[in-house]
Amino acid sequence: MAPRTELVRGSLEVLILQALATGPLHGLGIARRIEQMTGGAFAVKAGSLFPALHRLEEGGWLDATWGESETRRKARYYRLNAAGQRRLKRETGEWRRVALALAQALSSPSKA
Repeated sequence: MAPRTELVRGSLEVLILQALATGPLHGLGIARRIEQMTGGAFAVKAGSLFPALHRLEEGGWLDATWGESETRRKARYYRLNAAGQRRLKRETGEWRRVALALAQALSSPSKA
């Protein structure tokens, strides 16, 4: 398992959108999917996850409905809507450019 890493500001929302790209999930399912997608590098805590889900829902990028979890408990399921799919596509491109620029900068010889 990879060591835990702090999320970069703004990255949680794009990870949530990506986690939901394959279908609806409840909060715990989203946290598990993010941990799986990142090879264990990111563990999302409820105190960060649920405010981000609320922001995404309020922003019009997610739809949410109540349902029953695997343990027969009431759970809120989140689904990526068309606006969320567009945002995911746009942000994926932006994050790829940032990652490429950082990788390039970090692989340059240091003049320290």
